[in-house]
Amino acid sequence: MTIKGTLVAGPLGFGTAPLGNMFRNIPDDEADATVEAAWDAGTRFFDTAPFYGAGLAEIRLGKNLARRKRDDYVLSTKVGRIILDEIVSGPQEFGEKGTLFQYGRKNKVINDYSADGTMRSIEGSLKRLGVDRIDFVWIHDIAQDFHGDAWLGMFETARTGAMKVLDSLRDQGVIKGWGLGVNKVEPVELMLGLSDPKPDGALLAGRYTLLDHEYALQRLMPAAVEKGVQIVVGGPYSSGILAGGAHFEYAAAPPAIVAKVEKIKATAARYNVPIKAAALQFCLAHPASAAVIPGASKPERIAEDHAALKTPVPPEFWQELRRERLVSPEAPLPIDR
Repeated sequence: MTIKGTLVAGPLGFGTAPLGNMFRNIPDDEADATVEAAWDAGTRFFDTAPFYGAGLAEIRLGKNLARRKRDDYVLSTKVGRIILDEIVSGPQEFGEKGTLFQYGRKNKVINDYSADGTMRSIEGSLKRLGVDRIDFVWIHDIAQDFHGDAWLGMFETARTGAMKVLDSLRDQGVIKGWGLGVNKVEPVELMLGLSDPKPDGALLAGRYTLLDHEYALQRLMPAAVEKGVQIVVGGPYSSGILAGGAHFEYAAAPPAIVAKVEKIKATAARYNVPIKAAALQFCLAHPASAAVIPGASKPERIAEDHAALKTPVPPEFWQELRRERLVSPEAPLPIDR
């Protein structure tokens, strides 16, 4: 991913976590209409994962993409979790993500970052998606339980297992590239320090947004530019709070975040700028960003996203955000290009 947007068919992709019944039970026809709307709007980069509804998002996405020529789109999924045939009766807990997919399929989900687990995961994804190949593979949530140094052991397991396998698959031409798919900056920093195996990119969710970008801006993004490793930005709406929702970090947004969002919205309203336009264009302004992949579960949200990316935003709006410290003074903005 050395040229912005090329290999990932960006700059606007589609994150399919909502298709796994994230937060609510989405009817099949609504999910299918959403993928159809994304395709009709010109989206050609689709990101999914076994974790999303215990395979439900992959199944739904694959059903729609079966009507398309495989060479006409770019597809990424994730490894690190395996979906079993075993059915569980109650909701499954996934650390900080809690019961995020309690309305998904009831198949048991287990963590496995080993070499064998990686191959099993890919085989399962290929079957659920109904495709013969995957373009990019992200190692998923390697720091999902970010307490103490426990995640470092998980990283080491992935380094000697999943990363080695994916590196070999890329060198064989089976996949185009690999990296981490996480919502923490530190694992990506650690990954960037590796020379063997050598990653191609990273999917960073929720850590380079209007609401949360300081840490990534200071440490990760400059390193990514230096290494030539580009970042796919996931979760640009910070779990929905920047798109009219009430969630931040997969839970109810705290008062401080709600207050900051209201300030951003007020500024946007003065300049007649849709909040989605500000959110998406901010994410893509950094030279490390290859693409941004908002999620959606309704067709009309897809139309909003595509319109937001094309909406002209006056320089004065960005200048005021910077002046009022609603974004970091050091964050690259569209006006800096």
